[in-house]
Amino acid sequence: MRRMIKWTIMMLLVLMYACEDSKQEARLELRLTDAPASYEEVLIDIQDVTINLSADDEESGWRSLDDVNHGVYNLLDFTNGLDTLLGEHSMPAGKISQMRLVLGDNNQVKVDGEYYDLKTPSGQTSGLKLNIHAQLEEGITYRLWLDFDAGRSVVKKGNGSYSLKPVIRTYTEATSGAIEGNVEPVDARPYVMAISASRDTFGTYSDTVSGAFMIKGLNEGIYDIELIPKDEYTKKEIEDVEVQIGVSTNLGLIEFQK
Repeated sequence: MRRMIKWTIMMLLVLMYACEDSKQEARLELRLTDAPASYEEVLIDIQDVTINLSADDEESGWRSLDDVNHGVYNLLDFTNGLDTLLGEHSMPAGKISQMRLVLGDNNQVKVDGEYYDLKTPSGQTSGLKLNIHAQLEEGITYRLWLDFDAGRSVVKKGNGSYSLKPVIRTYTEATSGAIEGNVEPVDARPYVMAISASRDTFGTYSDTVSGAFMIKGLNEGIYDIELIPKDEYTKKEIEDVEVQIGVSTNLGLIEFQK
C-alpha cells in the first residue's frame, strides 16, 4: 500500500513538472525610437502599455505589461538609430494582435525656449491602439520598436497652441531592414526619404552634430532615396537601393554642393 501511495505521489510530481514545462513562454522587449523633428523637445508622458493576447482581438484579451518604465520621455533623445527600453514582459507564446499606448497629462513641446502643452484625449483614456499581428515563439526574445514620428505628431493650431496626434508605427529586427549613411557638410542637414515601389515613404533628418542618418523598420525591397537639404544646397537622389531583412544598408558619405 505504501509503495502504491509513494508511486502515486511520484507520478503526480512528474505530471506537475510536465505541466510547468509545457507552459510555452516568450519574452517581449519593447523599445521606443523616433524620427527627428524641428522642435527643441517633444515630451511624451507614457503611463501604461497593454497587449491584446486574444487570437480574435477580444476586449477581454487586453493585459497591462508589468515592467513598463513609466514617465516622461523626450522623443528627440532617440533619433537616427537610438532607442530606449520601455519594458520587458514574459507572456505565453503565440499570436499578439494589438497594443495600446496610454499617455498621461504631461505632454509638451518646446519651441523657441518655451514649453506648450499637448493634449491627446484618445490617448488619455483607452490608449492609442496599434496593430502588431506578431507570432511570439517559445524561448525567444521578441524585440518590438515603437517608432514615434514627432514631426508629424505635433500639430500647430491657428491660435498658436499645439496638439498631439500621434503617428506611430511598429517594427521588429526579424522582419525589417534599415538604410543609413552620412552627409557632408553637416550644415546641409537634409530630410532623407526612402520611397518604396508602392510609394510608401519613410523619412528622417540627418544628425546636427555628426551628419549621420538612419531609417529603420523598412520592409524588404527596392527603395529610391531622396535627400532634401537646406535651400542653399542641391538636392540628391539615389535610385534602386536594396533593403534586406536584418541588414542595415550603408550609403556611405553623401556630399552636398551649394
